[in-house]
Amino acid sequence: MEGKYKYKRVLLKLSGEILAGEDRFGLNYPKINEICGEIAEVAKVGIQIAMVVGGGNFIRGARAEAEGMDRVQADQMGMLATVINALALQNALERLGIPTRVQTAIDIHSIAEPFITRRALHHLEKGRILIFAAGTGSPYFSTDTAAALRASEIKCDCLLKATKVDGIYDKDPFQFADAKFLREVSYSDALGKGLKIMDGAAFALCMENKMPVVVFDVQCKGNLGKLLIDGEQIGSAVR
Repeated sequence: MEGKYKYKRVLLKLSGEILAGEDRFGLNYPKINEICGEIAEVAKVGIQIAMVVGGGNFIRGARAEAEGMDRVQADQMGMLATVINALALQNALERLGIPTRVQTAIDIHSIAEPFITRRALHHLEKGRILIFAAGTGSPYFSTDTAAALRASEIKCDCLLKATKVDGIYDKDPFQFADAKFLREVSYSDALGKGLKIMDGAAFALCMENKMPVVVFDVQCKGNLGKLLIDGEQIGSAVR
């Protein structure tokens, strides 16, 4: 496989909302199976895949805080929500015959392994998909930040941010008909233009570690394979 594919090891960031599908809350099993089917096809060719999953299909810490909940406890609930999502993804992948491990940033030994960098790297080298849950393990940090952190720690070639839009725009394409699609931007341009690709902490980590970020529409069937296996220019890239 060496040299055949552009990226040997990637981290895929999935939001919880994507796992909810059209239901917008909870788990939409047909959607999870569809996404995992595409992930499995990529794993089968030998590309190493790690994932970070959000929990917004169950709870969002910032929104719960706005409703009067203590932010720390709200974020802790969000961490637990990501564990639920990680287990759902693991189940779907393993039913497809793909060996998978869930690692968490908080201790839940009876359910998943704790995150240990060397163990994570060992799993990847053995061809197992890794799913990182519970964010960074600390409140006030988003799962985007967790994705940037884990991608840097396990030395990924690229961070793939799976979204509901087909890439990066100079403004919200859902609100502005004249929004301009940006195929590729630099870190400095993204900062200068105030593009909301990830939160500030996540973006700073990627920039500091020179981690390329590809933003793409995961809901468009086949995009993941086109990007990683076929080498097509899907979505937008930040380098």
